[in-house]
Amino acid sequence: MSITSATMTSADLIAEVDEHAAHNYHPLPVVVSSGEGAWVTDVEGRRYLDCLAAYSAVNFGHSNPVLLEAARAQLDRITLTSRAFHSDRLGPLVTELAALAGKDMVLPMNTGAEAVESAIKVARAWGYRVKGVPAGQATIIVAGGNFHGRTTTIVSFSDDPQARDDFGPFTPGFVRVPYGDAEALAAAIDDTTVAVLLEPIQGEAGIVVPPESYLPAVRELCTERNVLFIADEIQSGLGRTGATFACDLVGVVPDMYLLGKALGGGIVPVSAVVADRSVLGVLRPGEHGSTFGGNPLAAAVGLAVVRMLADGDHQRRAAELGGPFLDSLRALIGRGVVAVRGAGLWAGIDIDPALGTGREVCERLMARGVLAKDTHGSTIRLAPPLVVSADDLEWAVAQLAAVLDELRAPRP
Repeated sequence: MSITSATMTSADLIAEVDEHAAHNYHPLPVVVSSGEGAWVTDVEGRRYLDCLAAYSAVNFGHSNPVLLEAARAQLDRITLTSRAFHSDRLGPLVTELAALAGKDMVLPMNTGAEAVESAIKVARAWGYRVKGVPAGQATIIVAGGNFHGRTTTIVSFSDDPQARDDFGPFTPGFVRVPYGDAEALAAAIDDTTVAVLLEPIQGEAGIVVPPESYLPAVRELCTERNVLFIADEIQSGLGRTGATFACDLVGVVPDMYLLGKALGGGIVPVSAVVADRSVLGVLRPGEHGSTFGGNPLAAAVGLAVVRMLADGDHQRRAAELGGPFLDSLRALIGRGVVAVRGAGLWAGIDIDPALGTGREVCERLMARGVLAKDTHGSTIRLAPPLVVSADDLEWAVAQLAAVLDELRAPRP
């Protein structure tokens, strides 16, 4: 039996998780108990600068008062009706989210993976009902290095062995081409192609930014060949890159936006497919749904998020802080950093493998009060909440520099 949580140490709580929770994560040994803005506090009272923001789900900071007020007000009214009935919160959300994206319609779901799965179904239905692809032959082109979720269909087109191994048989209907290679994409499109599904910036792969000409070329190819362009903006969207959508950075408008993470304000899971009526209009009643998708609580929080983004202040802040932030990280190249990629307040930092793994760097950063996440061996990711201060960013980079100096120092 567990002892009272108020008397438990970090070690106690970690031991409980290790004993009773499935080991599908390998978290850093920190146990967070509260948070405000860009900072969190563990059960022993130590404070940390959160430079992950729950993979962009906490873009607007921990305990954001506007979002908490929206959630509290809705909790006192009604939280769930299912889509069997209407609620007074869904209409405003889909109307204002569609306007934010410049589209006609919204399909509300819960998690990012659900949004991706929904988009796959919509694209296939569009292919059969609008484009005229023969039944059962629709294909979707994806990119190497992609990460769109962990459901069985999605891992079917991953090239990450950790995501795929022992989870087959896999779902057919996907063609993978190298990310950033428009010529390879053009060669892969045929009469069965219904969609191209891409991350405008690949997150899990290490914040991989494609050539500036890539997304415009994808858009042009999709238009010419009558193929839907689906942009997975679940991590990159809603202010993270210094724009509402990462596609905005190169002036591209996809046929479908996939949104999640930040749309729930770090409070509830909210995701959405956003597209024009010519695309989402292919769905008929009874063909797709979700018990919790578009629920009143989620809609109230999502609506507050959309309204926070409407004036562009958060996007501008990410752009203004992001330039100096990325410059300061690039100044570490040659001091233990091999490469830095990013946009806005989103950075992928390749550590010299001779110094240590990304995990080792993140553990040392944690000891210095900075929380970050490793990926693909020697890469670390930084994605602080958009409410972070310039001083906090400067301090975080200084901690990384100190960790690199420690690792480079001669060992006795």
